[in-house]
Amino acid sequence: MSKARIKHLIERRLPKAGLVQTALKGVQLFRVTEPVPCVPAVYTPTVVAIVSGTKEAVLDGQHHRYDSSRYMLCPMTLPVEAGSPQASPENPLLGAMIALEPHVMRDLAIEIESAIGTARKSGTMPPQSLALAGWDTGFTQALLRLLELLDNPLDAKVLGPGRLRELYYAVLNGEAGAAARRAFGVGNEIARTIDYLSAHLNEPVTIDDMANHIGMSRAVFHRRFKEATTMSPIQFIKSMRLNNAAMRIAEGKTVNEAAWDVGYASTSQFSREFKRLYGQSPREWGHAVQVPARLL
Repeated sequence: MSKARIKHLIERRLPKAGLVQTALKGVQLFRVTEPVPCVPAVYTPTVVAIVSGTKEAVLDGQHHRYDSSRYMLCPMTLPVEAGSPQASPENPLLGAMIALEPHVMRDLAIEIESAIGTARKSGTMPPQSLALAGWDTGFTQALLRLLELLDNPLDAKVLGPGRLRELYYAVLNGEAGAAARRAFGVGNEIARTIDYLSAHLNEPVTIDDMANHIGMSRAVFHRRFKEATTMSPIQFIKSMRLNNAAMRIAEGKTVNEAAWDVGYASTSQFSREFKRLYGQSPREWGHAVQVPARLL
């Protein structure tokens, strides 16, 4: 019944295809009625809850498909390919995206770790890059209570931060909770490194820079980074830059502008690496794919 109510709340605000930013900070609702192929995207820390249809994210060749039975947690910024290849007017993709505020998630994760003791502390394992979790009662009720605030702007403004915190807490205690706590709790060095990289995407960044940023040896950093993201640091940097560039090209930027934005001084080198990864030149890709990045 609660999930049906959530679907009704979303449908009421999105009778047609599109994406809307709600009065709740970081909460977006979406409806997709045409197939969207999996194309390069960059996920930021987010929870995506689907109430109709199927969505897909591909990370380093591994496919993550989720629907109304499971929500998706992305606990750190990641270069992925994403889309909804099966969406149609008869079976639209319908759901909500909730951005995760790192400082709130961090405070909650540390509170939980402190309360439950050392047995489940996050520092002993690297964070998990993407996680799928079943809609348990805590998550479902928290999401419903959050979206019900949209009926009253004053409620949304005054009660919204508390309801978002309630949803975050449900995620941290749900099936994806271990992945969330490892990314935001004690020992979240890899997630902090990715934040650092994202803020310096158009600058030269080396493995030593990232390792030094968190006070870790190069060898240990390389191993833990690959455990967390499935990619080596160099692969990750290249994918982040190329995915960001691909999104800019899809939104209308020129190849030169996109290359410069993500730190490539040479357009020819950018074009070679882009074609090696995606099988098309940047210009060919831009003509073939015109998908709004916000729908991915």
